[in-house]
Amino acid sequence: MRLVVGLGNPGREHENDRHNVGFMVVDALRRAEGFGDFKSKFSGVWARGEIGGTPVVLLEPHTYMNLSGDSVQPAAAFLKVAPPDVVVVHDELDLPWMDVRVKVGGGHAGHNGLRSIIQRLGTPDFVRVRVGIGHPGPGGRDVKGHVLSGFDPVARAELPDVVARAADAVRRIIRDGPAAAMNAVNAKR
Repeated sequence: MRLVVGLGNPGREHENDRHNVGFMVVDALRRAEGFGDFKSKFSGVWARGEIGGTPVVLLEPHTYMNLSGDSVQPAAAFLKVAPPDVVVVHDELDLPWMDVRVKVGGGHAGHNGLRSIIQRLGTPDFVRVRVGIGHPGPGGRDVKGHVLSGFDPVARAELPDVVARAADAVRRIIRDGPAAAMNAVNAKR
């Protein structure tokens, strides 16, 4: 079994924020793979189904980003999913807009959702699908303002392609394993 976690913040006021790209990817997977409706549990919402014959639980923590681990750890414990079988989809400031990368383990790079998950799981050794949202840059908005703002019209038009590529990265991880997914997804486009 795999636990696929999309990071974001709950509430209509956040649904189109850059920080919620993880929710967007998990929502796309749920629809495309025919999972049932989300149900409340684990301080979030979850749905159970299969991707490529592998049992998968999709999870969106509703603890707000900074406490994501308070949802992920109880879900992983209840489902008996070891950290290497947890896939976390999240926004990444340090990647340019539209880049999608797969990574196993590592630090949190200042991402509070990852920090919380690492603390609660007791290890950084889970799989990440990193979706580049770009950095506000010098003289730009502060980081918090950047991640909690929506996409401009050009980026909004590009967003469905980015979400589809990130969802495909999750499918590759489940089907082929993280190393093969890294080789395929992380190659230059």
